[in-house]
Amino acid sequence: MIEHEAILTYEPGGQQICMTRVFNAPRELVFKAFTDAKLFAEWLGPRQLTMQLVTFEPWSGGSWRYIHKDSHGNEFAFRGVYHEVAAPERIIQTFEFEGLPEKGHVILETARFEALDGGQTKLVMESVFQSVADRDGMLHSGMEQGMQDSYERLADLLERMK
Repeated sequence: MIEHEAILTYEPGGQQICMTRVFNAPRELVFKAFTDAKLFAEWLGPRQLTMQLVTFEPWSGGSWRYIHKDSHGNEFAFRGVYHEVAAPERIIQTFEFEGLPEKGHVILETARFEALDGGQTKLVMESVFQSVADRDGMLHSGMEQGMQDSYERLADLLERMK
């Protein structure tokens, strides 16, 4: 299997988004990129934004918070809690965008890291939203382009680390 763009799948009227992407790196290395603060800050988010990692506790019960900033100084903050970090197989966490006018739009995310032949890794990221409206709002927010850009940056980082 060769590396490819992330594939986004979702059902009309559903509350889930599933993203799948194959990386040309062993799963321990891909997992490390999700749990090492220095590496995480290098790849997460669109290229045109800078990232400030405020809190990063990648262990079961830990929390995280980061702020992306654009060239005009606008800030976009996100936060969550790690429910399970099981190296190198799985990360279960919450995800919340702090910029929404009302609270309670929390997403439950499960990242699965599957070892493939040839030293590759399949990442399967499933996001469960509290409502169809929340899920559709995320789909219309431009998240797919941001996700593609992030995972291209991750692939570049993993290539440099090999």
